[in-house]
Parts: sequence; C-alpha cells; structure tokens
Amino acid sequence: MKNYILILCSLLMSLNLRAAETAVYEGKAGPGKGKHIVFLSGDEEYRSEEALPMLAKILSQRHGFKCTVLFSLNADGTINPEKGDSLAGSEALDSADIIVMSLRFRHWKDDAMQRFEKAYLAGKPMIGLRTSTHAFNGYPAASQWAKYNFNSGVWKQGFGRQVLGETWVNHHGGHKSEATRGIIEEAAKEDPILRGVSDIFGDTDVYTANPMADSKILVRGAVLAGMKPTDQPVANKKNMPMQPVIWTRLHKNEAGKENKVLCTTMGAATDLQSEGLRRVVVNGVYWGLGMEVPAKADVTYVDDFKPNNYGFGSYRRGLTPDDHALGKVLPPGVKK
Repeated sequence: MKNYILILCSLLMSLNLRAAETAVYEGKAGPGKGKHIVFLSGDEEYRSEEALPMLAKILSQRHGFKCTVLFSLNADGTINPEKGDSLAGSEALDSADIIVMSLRFRHWKDDAMQRFEKAYLAGKPMIGLRTSTHAFNGYPAASQWAKYNFNSGVWKQGFGRQVLGETWVNHHGGHKSEATRGIIEEAAKEDPILRGVSDIFGDTDVYTANPMADSKILVRGAVLAGMKPTDQPVANKKNMPMQPVIWTRLHKNEAGKENKVLCTTMGAATDLQSEGLRRVVVNGVYWGLGMEVPAKADVTYVDDFKPNNYGFGSYRRGLTPDDHALGKVLPPGVKK
C-alpha cells in the first residue's frame, strides 16, 4: 500500500509540473465550446508572452473556446522569450483546432517541430502576428527543419513567405517613432474578419510587405508622423502606396490539405490594446474555424492588461505560466 501511495504522489506531482508549463483557460458557455485554440508565444521583442494570455482569456471567457498558451521556458519553469529552442507543452498542438502564433526566430527541438509540422500538414488554420513572418531561424543547413528558416533557400524565404504569405523584409515606418493607423481596404470592407471593426491603431511601425499574389489584403497601414492615435499620416513616399498590414490566404500545403491563414504585421502586446485589432484576431478565429463571425465580437479584457513596452530585453523576469491564471494581476517581475 505504501508503494502505491508513493506512486500516486509521484504521478500527481508530474501532472502538476506539466500543468505549470502552460496556461490553460477552459471555455465558458459560448459558440466556441468544444473547440481548442493553441497559442504559441515566443519572441524576444514584442511581448507575445503577455499578449497571448490576454487574447486567450477573451476567447475562452467571452466566446467559450478552450485556450492553451505555450511559452519558452527556462529549466526552472520561468518564462524566457529569449530561449528560442523552447516550446514547453507542445503536446497541446496534437488537439489544436486552430493555432495563433506570435513567434520570432525560433529553433525548437525535434519533438516540438514534429508536432507543429503535423498540425500544419493536417490543414489546421493559422493566425500569425507581427514577427511570425520570420517565425523560425537557426536550423543548420543539414537539419530537416532548415526549410522553415526565414531566409531559407530550400523553401524560398521559409515558413513565413510560403505559408503566411510574407517574410521579414524591413521596417517601412520609423521604428519607435512612427506609429500605424489601420486603413480598411475598400474592396475588403465586407469581409467577415472586419465585421464590427471600425478603428485600428498600433504603436509599432509598419513593416515592408508584399504578400503572395493569392493573398487578400484586408487592411493597409498608414505611417503616422508620431506615436499617438491623433497623429496624422506622413506626407511622403512611405504612404504611396501604403503597405498591407493584414491579409488572408488559402494555402495548399505539401500534404494536399488547405490551411486558412490570417496574417498581420501588427500584433505587439501594446498594439493589442486597440479594440479594433483585438476584434480582427477574434473574428479571425471564427473565420478560420468556419464559424459565423459575430456582428460585433466582445473583445473586452477579462483581467487588467497593462503590457510592458516592446523592446529587446524588456520582458518581465521571474514569471511563470501560473502568473497568467484567470483573476490574477500580473506582477511586475524582475526587470533587466
């Protein structure tokens, strides 16, 4: 009997450890009940480790989806977005119905990449935010995953270009000096992803982007003369023409399955303080899953959201996935 108790305790400890690797939000009643969204955070600059739990709380508590957020973790279980080889809890991808990613220059270990590729080849819909256009980098040429690298010559310009529709090109607006006003493309104003969207602003800059020819441009980015929503667009070639900042495409993958893709070069945690941008992402989940998009989706915060400003090294040290649990106020963490 004593041995059985010890084994049981060991199993419970193991389960608790695994649960602490991810943030899981069980869906309340709503149209998303029974569907599982897996969020992949992992970028060094734009605070995806703060933005994605906020979106997951909205989609679970306001819309009924089960949401699981995965992080890059240190060996002690603390969140470290600079640890590019880590995606803790990647087994959640096995049951994902849709994937929302905010990644930059990841080079995950084989088990995580195998699960990601399996989900991709199964035709799971994907939403890519900000630097997900250059989600992967660092795989050596001999690696089976080398084609995913953002500058890959095997799979021209890598996962970003081939799947999401564009890779990293350049800053088009002034980084940290020229913000972005989203301008809805006239031809796309009736698109369901834009339903209820009337205002989009982000304090990140516009990226240079020329999405694949089969992409549908939904929103272009006006480069503003400053960092406030009230600032006017610059009167120069940066807005002639305005660059695409949100688009969709239907991608037929190597297994013959179709991935519905929504990509935006906006999406820093600070950008997602924009109600319009949050609504685009929430609407994109409904669209990706073939569900009726609400007339005006509820995108109000579930818990207080005051993200750290973007920038390299600006993440909160010492936090764990448990710090993002429902009802918790995010502690300041230990800053660099």
